[in-house]
Amino acid sequence: MIGADRLAAFLAVVVVLIAVPGPSVVFMVSRGVALGRRAALPTALGNEAGLMVQLVLVALGLGSIVERSQVVLSLVKFAGALYLVYLGVQTWRHRRELAGELNAGRHTPAGAGRIFRDGFLVGVSNPKGLLIFTAVLPQFVDAASGNIPLQLLVLGMICVGVALISDVSWGLFAGSARTWLGKSARRLEIMGGASGAIMIGLGAELALSSES
Repeated sequence: MIGADRLAAFLAVVVVLIAVPGPSVVFMVSRGVALGRRAALPTALGNEAGLMVQLVLVALGLGSIVERSQVVLSLVKFAGALYLVYLGVQTWRHRRELAGELNAGRHTPAGAGRIFRDGFLVGVSNPKGLLIFTAVLPQFVDAASGNIPLQLLVLGMICVGVALISDVSWGLFAGSARTWLGKSARRLEIMGGASGAIMIGLGAELALSSES
């Protein structure tokens, strides 16, 4: 259903988008700094459970709409690419706020159930997740293959898998480097700036190639 070349390009874009700092990464880092390595897995599982809710709603709703019209699919692709550029600009502008968000997450409950629940709330309300599911996934849908909702669901499941690996890695890293990372707002600012620049670049590339 999804060609190997298309899938490889999709993975390259998704890995970069998920790995760079966003709401879930900041949350994972804050939990790692506050609670240590033990919080990585329950936080990540909760976060990805929330993303799954987003994915199912998008795949069923958006997929059924764009399946009926090639014009709608093209418009969704182009609008999504431009929105990605916009969010990249906003991420760059607000890169200095990452340190404040990190510090706000230091005093958190330590129970595994509460950690999972909070992770779920972050995941289900994560605008970055909605961005990927609504703006990026349609870029790699093959309209000629049909069953667009299923294509969106498969691509989204790949995203969730990549997000799980990324979130656990960030949580373990932050838990191990909690003192080093928590002391420097400058390090977090650099992370945020790099995130914004990467999103702008990817958005521009997708916009230019959205007609292909």
